[in-house]
Amino acid sequence: MIALTLFRVYHPHPPLSAYVNIFWLYKGYHPSHKMERVLPDGSMELIINLEEDLIKVYDQKNHEQFKSLRGSLISGPHSNFAVIDTACQVSTIGVHFKPGGALPFLSLPADELRNEHVSLDTLWGTKADELREQLLEAETPVAKFKILEKYLMELMIQPTSHHPAVVFALRKFQASPHQWKIADVTEQIGLSSRRFIQVFKEEVGLTPKQFCRIQRFQNVLRVIEGEEQVDWTDIALTYGYYDQAHFIHDFRSFSGFSPTTYHLHQGKQKNHVPLGE
Repeated sequence: MIALTLFRVYHPHPPLSAYVNIFWLYKGYHPSHKMERVLPDGSMELIINLEEDLIKVYDQKNHEQFKSLRGSLISGPHSNFAVIDTACQVSTIGVHFKPGGALPFLSLPADELRNEHVSLDTLWGTKADELREQLLEAETPVAKFKILEKYLMELMIQPTSHHPAVVFALRKFQASPHQWKIADVTEQIGLSSRRFIQVFKEEVGLTPKQFCRIQRFQNVLRVIEGEEQVDWTDIALTYGYYDQAHFIHDFRSFSGFSPTTYHLHQGKQKNHVPLGE
């Protein structure tokens, strides 16, 4: 019998589409690897385990140590990679927010969740359990997505507007992260560097410099995806790294791998790298 894997995505309607990139649903089989390394992309993720009411997050260096969380959680914006359990997550649903997009659904500044995984009931109370129960009862992917959409709409009683400086900066940083500096932005938005950094951190969860470094890293991942041969020197120059050593240092800090090792072992799902057997 062939083991089938189901992966579906759903794009929510306005006004949610201003804050959410996609809803996603994964249903598969127990993988040969028990852990995956999840790479940072500058955004947050809501993850709900539909198999077990449990998600394990491992220590980056010592995989014998881990934190057990309820099966519904928020993964905050990360400035480095995270190591998650895959063995107990054979059926999951999630929300991938746009950078800064989780803000309307949180009761705290985004930077308080930086490099953190937090159980959803800590932020949403009993609504977190109610949401998971309804998702478990829904029979089809579309029905599950509609439930998620309804809950988020109810939580977003009044859409939160980003500070205009953050809107401007996100647009510029995502388009050309290696070409824009904080001084370039502050010259055009009329804020001091200190105030701009503070506002950006509160809404996005990372400093502007961290966010730009991560976007540049993500641009590299996109351009090497599916390529059999990669000219790493050309990549480093194209994306504005000082030299090859700077490129390798940045790549390793976000992925834990050298560029060549990552390219050899990258997973089928973007930003996920299998670990262990």
